[in-house]
Amino acid sequence: MALHQLKSPDGARKPKRRVGRGDSGRRGSTAGRGNKGQKARGQIHPLFEGGQLPIVKRLPFMRGFHNPFRISYSPINVERLKKFDPDTNVTPRLLLLSGIVTKSHSKVKILGGGKLDKPLKIFAHGFSQIAREKIEAAGGSATVIEKGWAEVNYENPPIRVSDNIAE
Repeated sequence: MALHQLKSPDGARKPKRRVGRGDSGRRGSTAGRGNKGQKARGQIHPLFEGGQLPIVKRLPFMRGFHNPFRISYSPINVERLKKFDPDTNVTPRLLLLSGIVTKSHSKVKILGGGKLDKPLKIFAHGFSQIAREKIEAAGGSATVIEKGWAEVNYENPPIRVSDNIAE
């Protein structure tokens, strides 16, 4: 038996229903389109939107380019890191738990606004040049995280997000 000899079993396929071919029991007269109206009389253009201004005409007013591959960072000034004790490992998770970062999986970039007088070990996804200078001048270190949150091994592991802060 070859592929061209295969055939569907009896009753598996129904013949196509021919509609709109005169008044009969197989959908004559209105042919399943209901009674009267725009949709019963002819085909509507696929871009027709019921009379509102079509998307084709609205597009010129939506100016600009929106990059779908943009990487957005949560910016944090050095000033806000004063609340941590000296020699603390400041990680994105610790910043999330302390309320400095609000989005759970956003990348963190440290900016140079303000002063820092404590040595901190800061792990972030990006640093401005001024921020890096201020952190190192205070005796701390600035380490860029190349990977996501979970894959990073710190010298002292940070508090997990699932841990309770009150404990």
